[in-house]
Amino acid sequence: MEQKRNYYITEKPLDPSPLIQQVIRPEAGAVNTFIGTVRELTEGKRTLSLTYEAYKSMAEKKLEQIGREIEAENKDSRVAIAHRIGKLDISDIAVVIAVSSPHRDASYKGSRYAIERIKEIVPIWKKEHWEDGSEWIGDQLEQTAYNEKGPEEGTS
Repeated sequence: MEQKRNYYITEKPLDPSPLIQQVIRPEAGAVNTFIGTVRELTEGKRTLSLTYEAYKSMAEKKLEQIGREIEAENKDSRVAIAHRIGKLDISDIAVVIAVSSPHRDASYKGSRYAIERIKEIVPIWKKEHWEDGSEWIGDQLEQTAYNEKGPEEGTS
C-alpha cells in the first residue's frame, strides 16, 4: 500500500497523517509538516484546476534522494514526502512533506529545503488550467523535451 512508503507519487488524494506517523518518534521534539495546496489565483489569473504528470519511478527516487540529503545534513531527522498527480481542484493537496527532528529549527529547515529541491530536481510537470486558457509551467528546455517525448522519456 502506498501510504507505508516514505517517498511516493500517487493519483489518490493525499492525507498527511500517515506521513507524520512515519517520521514521528520518541526522540523527535518537532515534526514540521508542509502541505502544498492548489490555489485559486496565480499572478492575477483565476485557476480552475491543475494537472500534474510525473516520470513516477524517477520522481520517487528523487524524492528519496531529497530525504537522504536532509537526513545527511541532520542525522537525527526523518523525512517522508508524497506528491499527487492527475487532475487537482482548488484546495486539493498536491504535496505533503513531513520532517521530524529533535529540535524545531532542523525540521523547519528540512521542510523548506525539501520543497525547493522538489522544484529543482523532481520530474513532475504542472499544467495550470485558467479561465482564459491552460499552460504548462516549468523550465522551457524541460518542457520542450516533455512536449516532444512525454514525461516518461522527456527527462534527463
